Amino acid sequence: MTDADFHLAQFNVATMLYPLEHPGMADFVARLGAINSLADDSPGFVWRLQDGSGDSTAMRPFGNDDIIVNMSVWESADALFQYAYKSHHAEVFRRRKEWFSVPTEPHLVLWWVPRGHIPGMTEGEEKLTHLRGNGPSEAAFTLKKRFAPAPAQSLK
Repeated sequence: MTDADFHLAQFNVATMLYPLEHPGMADFVARLGAINSLADDSPGFVWRLQDGSGDSTAMRPFGNDDIIVNMSVWESADALFQYAYKSHHAEVFRRRKEWFSVPTEPHLVLWWVPRGHIPGMTEGEEKLTHLRGNGPSEAAFTLKKRFAPAPAQSLK
């Protein structure tokens, strides 16, 4: 397999300061549709986790009602970086402290998946747990500490 045979999966979690229905989360919730559409239309976007409502805010990783999740697949780390930090998403990202607690441990993990593979919530939870316990590696890494696709690791 070559690098072209892989896509980049990302899984991130955030602990809400308030329930989604609380007025303190209203501005965040109001922006979700536009931010998700921006991702869907971004160069290099492949897929994102969503339920019937079009987002993933009803899903609770690690069985914690205070945590929400975002999970997506991209053609490359550069494509994800452009969306996250160089698009309108960055404006919302800069306001995250209004809606979410400051993380005390890694909250975002990346890993390579074979092209066409759609990761599930459990896979994302396992990758984030691996990163938290072992630090960045070929199996689970961050945007700051990236690894190239490693076929043996990516298929595990």
